[in-house]
Amino acid sequence: MYEYEISQIRSAELIRQAESERLAREALRGRRAARREAAVRRADEDESHTHRLRRLRSRAA
Repeated sequence: MYEYEISQIRSAELIRQAESERLAREALRGRRAARREAAVRRADEDESHTHRLRRLRSRAA
């Protein structure tokens, strides 16, 4: 009887641990995705500024 209860407790503990690890991985994926999106936005902004500078330089020359 005690072995069954210990087994049930251990099983519940493993399930909680797996859920916690799953949530941590999901949060990490979300942070990585946000960083990638920010980098793309930053690159788009940098590129748009570069085009403006090129246009301004070509007019000045």
